[in-house]
This record gives sequence, C-alpha cells and structure tokens, in this order.
Amino acid sequence: MSDIELIAVVSGATCVAGLVLAVVAVVGTRTPVRPRPAAGRGLRRLWVGAGAGRRERRIHQARLAVALAAGAVAFLLSGLPVVGLIVAVAVPGVPWLFAVGKAEQRTIARIEAVGEWTRRLKDVSATGQGLQQAIIGTIATVPEEIQEEVRLLAARLQAGWTARAALLAFADEIGDPVCDQVVAALILHLTDRGERLGDVLGSIASAAAAEVATRREVEAKRTQPRFAVRFLTGMTLVVLAYGLLNTDYVRPYGSVLGQLVMAVLSAAFIGLLVWVRSMSQPPPPARFLPAPDLQEAVA
Repeated sequence: MSDIELIAVVSGATCVAGLVLAVVAVVGTRTPVRPRPAAGRGLRRLWVGAGAGRRERRIHQARLAVALAAGAVAFLLSGLPVVGLIVAVAVPGVPWLFAVGKAEQRTIARIEAVGEWTRRLKDVSATGQGLQQAIIGTIATVPEEIQEEVRLLAARLQAGWTARAALLAFADEIGDPVCDQVVAALILHLTDRGERLGDVLGSIASAAAAEVATRREVEAKRTQPRFAVRFLTGMTLVVLAYGLLNTDYVRPYGSVLGQLVMAVLSAAFIGLLVWVRSMSQPPPPARFLPAPDLQEAVA
C-alpha cells in the first residue's frame, strides 16, 4: 500500500470515529428497547415499506427499482462495485433518513383523528341509533387520517362480520393503545348494553386529546438528535457526490484491499446514521387488545 492509500484509509477511519464520538456526546448512548421482527417479516417490510396506503407502498417499491438502476450506473461510471452499492443504498436511504420524525407526526395526527371520531361517534350514538348504524353514520364526517380504516370497519360490519372481530381488526390497523381504549369500550357495550356509552366515549376522547398534547411536547424535545441525522445525511451526500465527480478522490480505493476498506467504513457510517435515527424515534407503544381472529369474523 502506498503512502497516499495509507493516508486515505487513516483519514476515513478518523472521520468516522470522530463522528461517532460527536453523536454520542450530543444524544447519549441509550437506545429504546424495540421488539426484534422475524427475518421473514423484515424482508417483507423491506419490499413493502412502512407506508399504510397503496400509494406509499408503490413509491417505496419505485425507489427500490431506481436504486438498482442508479447503483448499476454508478458502478459503470466509477468501476468500483462498492460505490455502486453505496449509491443503491443511498437512493431509498436518504429520503428515509431525511423523513425522520414524520412517522411519529403521522401517528400523532391519527390519534388526534381517533379522538375526533370518538366524539362524533358519541354524538351519533346519543340519537338512539345502534352501534353499527352509528359507526356507518360517522363515515361522512370521519377525519381524513383514519378515513380508510373507518370505511373498512363499516364495510366489514355491513358484510356480516361479527362486531367484535370487525372492531378488533380496526384497532389492529390503527395500532395504538388510544384506539384500543375506544374499541374496548365499544366491545364492552356490545356485551352489557350499558347506557353510559356516551360518557365513556367522551372521557376517552378527552384522554386522547391529552395524549396528543403530551406526544407533541415529547416530539418537540427530539429536535436535536433529528437535526443531527439530517446534518450527517447531508454531509454524506456531499462526500458521495464529490467522490463520483472526482475520480482522484476514490482512486486509492481501487484495489481489492481498498474496496474492502471502503465497504467497512461505509457500513460503519451507515450503521451510525441508522443508530442515531433509531434513538430519535420513540419506542412503539404497548397495546392490550388481542389480534383479530379471522376465523370467527363471520358469525
């Protein structure tokens, strides 16, 4: 290995080490405890994406296709396979890193929508309608964030699903303990036919509003680590673009050993970005309702 190659390797390792120490100093070292998904579910999530709608899933899959094409072009231009791999990872990875926090904002908006829908369900049920008719009656005024889920709930009830199975499926699609509280109250109403459903729904709606306020306050405190994610992502894009435009910059990595070093440094840097992003995200809330049993859906 020549002196220039040795300097390049040492400089890259020093930069990565310095960034790791800087991030640790800013955001600390504790990471939230998250359940580890199975390998099959992880691969499916990689292809399908985290989007709930078909449009988000198609955009994610289109990004994966563009990533393969961009990686192939980068490999042909640079002649370095690791550069092609980095570009392929960057195409879907950069929007994912820049969108840090949007998933939590969407969750907060959906919980706020659940609270609004609960109030409307309370008002409609107060007119003396049955639970199924009350749910169907809220379709016209349901908030946009949960419109698809509420319409699917009403369609399942009209299609002959048992109310319990349809409500559990609705709670599973929302995936938040606030919605679990609403569904639990509705299921209990199906069994005891109590007359205080409106009071219970009103209390849950008020609790949902308080939960939204708390989550927004916590969300505001996560601004600093999320800025670190965006800053590191932007710096990575600048370095990657410079390396693609200036072949002299990546020439020391042209050998087999150089490609190995580039792969190790790139993996460390990408792992750093993913690690920081995970620390800037809240842990998934614990739910208490069981998953719906599709075999018991139709009575």
